[in-house]
Amino acid sequence: MTSLSRRAFTGVGAAAALTLTTTGLAARATAAPIADPSAPDPGASDPGAVDPAALRAAIGDLSHPEATASQLLVERRGSRWYGTAGTAAPASGRPVRADDRFRAGSVTKAFVATVVLQLWAEGRVDLGAPIAHCLPGLALPSRFDRVTVAHLLQHTSGLPDHRGLPDLGTPEAVLRHRFDHWTPRALVATVTRDRLKFTPGCAQEYRGINYVFLALLIEELTGRPYGEVIASRILRPLGLGGTRIPGDDPRLHGPHVHGSLRMTDGSLRDVTVYDQSASWGEGELVSTADDLFRFQEALFTGELLPERALTRMVTLPPPVVRMLDGSPARYSMGLQAATVHGTTFWGKTGETYGYRTRVFATRDLSTRFVLSYTPTALNAGEDMINRVVDVLTA
Repeated sequence: MTSLSRRAFTGVGAAAALTLTTTGLAARATAAPIADPSAPDPGASDPGAVDPAALRAAIGDLSHPEATASQLLVERRGSRWYGTAGTAAPASGRPVRADDRFRAGSVTKAFVATVVLQLWAEGRVDLGAPIAHCLPGLALPSRFDRVTVAHLLQHTSGLPDHRGLPDLGTPEAVLRHRFDHWTPRALVATVTRDRLKFTPGCAQEYRGINYVFLALLIEELTGRPYGEVIASRILRPLGLGGTRIPGDDPRLHGPHVHGSLRMTDGSLRDVTVYDQSASWGEGELVSTADDLFRFQEALFTGELLPERALTRMVTLPPPVVRMLDGSPARYSMGLQAATVHGTTFWGKTGETYGYRTRVFATRDLSTRFVLSYTPTALNAGEDMINRVVDVLTA
């Protein structure tokens, strides 16, 4: 296993980089253990178990980066801990609760990849098949004949850069375009005008559009909307009642955490409600910490995939395949890997405007966590995830 830096826990957000002046929002982290609250502190007798005080400190600093709320669910060597900081709704000051829904962004890709690998295990799709042959209705250019299903899953497709997407490099631009509506075919059309960036399979570049094609593939193979397929194959069997693919609905329903963006004039604007169609197939998921924890467990214990499919999901490309910046490849089929202080985690990052989610575990589930918080800057730093990982790998 190639050792990767903590940057592998970072995501590739939809927004371009933007430097903002932020105002600190100090908050005290609170914790509610998932197990019997009358039980002794699990960290008191086992130095390798959860350290509640350190975890409270890790998520309680809502100034680095500026965020309105955070929540963390951790299990380490059988000890489980849940803590929160900040407010789910800044206007009312309501605390974050364990059943609060939030936008999980690109964690969607892990669900999509799971379904594709299920279909592969069932013999319904060949991972080596060209996507152009699998989706004949798209009439893709002939150069797409070199892009296979496996290339899309591993972000080694070399798809061209987008053309025609709006510039969302400022928070004001995000607000202006928050109700723009995109169809999957329109998204595909933004990457079909130019030649491939590199020979498929020879390099790796994280691209959400890869998973738009894969969601379309799920629909082609099943004859149903991909969100319904995820619900029937994953959500309902696992009892993930707080998780959904919202489709055309721009709102969050039931108890939820609000997302906010800091404008360039210093004001804070609520961005909880917006059209997710630009993230169709790759970044729409709404979920809860408990649901993502359950999904994580089911994935790594083989409830969702047979061993040969799960092995594919936790296998990186060969060492000769590098990211475009020359660093080692870190994305597998639906997941990503990070090794910190000798501990290797597998999981997925997710972010969308006002929300950031990190879902990672060691392969044996001896250490795992779900972190969700609500940064207010488009280019918020990764201080919080780094603090959490440092505690868990100390």
